[in-house]
Amino acid sequence: MYLGVWAVAAIGPFDRGDWLLENVLVFAVVAGLVLAHRRFVFSNFSYLLIFVFAVLHAIGAHYTYSETPIGFWVQDALGLARNHYDRFVHFTSGLLLAYPLRELIRRRLHLRGAAAYAMPVVLLLSISAAYEIAEYQAARIVDPDLGIAFLGTQGDEWDAQKDMGLATLGSVAAMIATWIWRTRTQREPWGILAFGSPGLHE
Repeated sequence: MYLGVWAVAAIGPFDRGDWLLENVLVFAVVAGLVLAHRRFVFSNFSYLLIFVFAVLHAIGAHYTYSETPIGFWVQDALGLARNHYDRFVHFTSGLLLAYPLRELIRRRLHLRGAAAYAMPVVLLLSISAAYEIAEYQAARIVDPDLGIAFLGTQGDEWDAQKDMGLATLGSVAAMIATWIWRTRTQREPWGILAFGSPGLHE
């Protein structure tokens, strides 16, 4: 399903150079998931979360984040000063990817209790910081105009810090939601779409 979305988003992007830069990480992550599939298989629930985030990223890469139409629609509707689609996706990176990281941590590292909730937040903050550094280096190396489109700061000198903060906030929200679910059901959310999948323990 994601390959279909990606193929459509690859047709006539707003800026082909920016689209290629935005997809470098996608190529690496998808390749990693495929290569690691024999050693570790995420639950259907985690794959769904990863899929939703990947689709949001594909949309941003197609238009460039600062030119995404839905971002302009929200900007006009709410009277905002900028297109906030990039900020929304940074928030969802924490919201949607924290749980797959928790699943990986619980099933492979066998962490329990507070550590299994804290580690995904710490990892998401680290990943977000690494991504912002990579963006900065890419902007320095490539054509200046392309670098500006890739960074998508829209004139905000604190853009990187705000993006990292939103990713962290999203991951905290995801872990709070996970804690509430486990408290009420005594089960991990990965069982929501398990469909009898073997090897998923609570």
